[in-house]
Parts: sequence; structure tokens; C-alpha cells
Amino acid sequence: MLQTKEKKKREKYDIVSNVIIIVFAVLNLFPLYWLFTSSLKNSSDVIKMPPDWWPKTFTFSNYTDVFNNQPALRWTLNSLFVAGISTILVVIASSMAAYAFSKLNFFGKNMLFVIFISSLMVPKEVMIVPLFRITQDLGMVNSLWGMIWPNVATAFGVFLLKGFFDSVPDALREAARIDGAGETRTFLQILLPIVKPGIGALFILNFVQVWNDYLWQLVIGQDKNVKTLMVGIATLMQDLNPNFAYKMAGATVAAVPMLLIFLLFQRYFTRGIAGGAVKE
Repeated sequence: MLQTKEKKKREKYDIVSNVIIIVFAVLNLFPLYWLFTSSLKNSSDVIKMPPDWWPKTFTFSNYTDVFNNQPALRWTLNSLFVAGISTILVVIASSMAAYAFSKLNFFGKNMLFVIFISSLMVPKEVMIVPLFRITQDLGMVNSLWGMIWPNVATAFGVFLLKGFFDSVPDALREAARIDGAGETRTFLQILLPIVKPGIGALFILNFVQVWNDYLWQLVIGQDKNVKTLMVGIATLMQDLNPNFAYKMAGATVAAVPMLLIFLLFQRYFTRGIAGGAVKE
């Protein structure tokens, strides 16, 4: 009897919990719904009060205008190139550095790691001026590579992946060494596949961070053809007589790649965040 009561109580608790989760999920998805439906309206309907929760008439001219009147396709390709190349370089550099800090022994390792990670406490806005001067001296202002390289020098990826490498038993690395595997082979073929969930989580987090890095891309990309999608869409907001539906279409185009990246790597992201929270 007691077990039956406990079971019913647990079922009621699960039902209430699921209802609360669904409500919050709908609330979080509502901005995306409003963004997409507004991009299919006329400009006057977007600011209409009371609002139309569903478009009375659908129009796709906002999307065609974005790509016909502005170099939106070029902006999108620029953003994909900057975010994609930056993320790949970050994954490569962070995985090698995290492996070194986790599994290799060298003088001053712990102190160097503390100094390295302490850079996370410095906001990027503080480093904008020196970063710009360095980028200018290297001749990379107004170029996509000037947006990429400063994003590669980040300690967050090292901090994240080191936790995953720490969870891998040292005995596994020692067994590989006994079998004749060198350091490079041990890293690439033995340990790196094990920390794949962490790499997936890092890929998503870094891609979104670089994709939304408006300030640095605005400072470096001065030419219209070098602008990224975030900067280009922001310029559409500066019109004296703004077409709000036109802006919504541009914002929707900017949001789609991030949603696709998250859906493609969601499995690794979930496993990576969960795995990073558990230490053996």
C-alpha cells in the first residue's frame, strides 16, 4: 500500500514537473516564433497593436529584398568562414594545450595553467585597443583573418577540455606507450576520440560566440564586402524610416546557421556538458 502511494505521488510529481518544463520551453521558443512570423509580415503589421499572433498574409519579399538590395549572401559566407575557421583552430589548439596540461609533466605546469586561465577574468572589451594595434601592425585590418586570429587565443577551450582529459585514466596512456605508441599517436588515436563529447560542446559554444562577436567584427571589418552577417544586419537598423519586417528577415537569416549547428552537434553538446560536470 505504501509503495502504491509513493508511486502515485511520484507520478503526480513527474506530471507537474513535465508541465512546468513544457511551459518554460514554450516561453523560450516564443522569441524565435515571433521573429520568424514577423519576417513574413508587412512592416506595418509587425508594429501593429494589438499584434497579430499569426500573419494574415504571408510575404517572402522581405527575404528576397535582403539578398537583392544588400550583399547578404556575401555577409553570410563571411560569417560562416570566420566562425568555422576560428572554431576549428580553437579546437585544434585547445585540445593540444589541454592534453599537455593534463597528461604531460613539465616545469611550472600548474603555475602556467593558473596564469593562462586567469586571462578569462579579463573582458575582451579591455583588450580591444591593443588587439587592434597588433592586428593593424600585422596588416590584417579590414580582412577576415583579422577577425579570426584573435579569437583563437582563448583559454576557455583549454579549461573545458582539460577536465575531460583529466577524467581519462593515466593507465590508458601508459598502456599505449607500452604498445609502442608515441605521444602524437596516443593523443590522436587514443585520447582524442574519448574526449569527443567535450570537443562537440566546445565547437558549439565557440561557434556561437564567434558568430555573435559583433564588436570585434565591427572594428576590423570596415569595408562593406568584408562585413559579417551580424554587422551587416545591424547596419539595416540605422535607417531613418525602418522596415521592421525587412529587419526581422535579416535577423532570421542570421539565426538559422546557429540553430543548424546546435541541432547537428546537440548530441555531443549534451554529453559534453554532462560529462564535464562529472569527475571520477
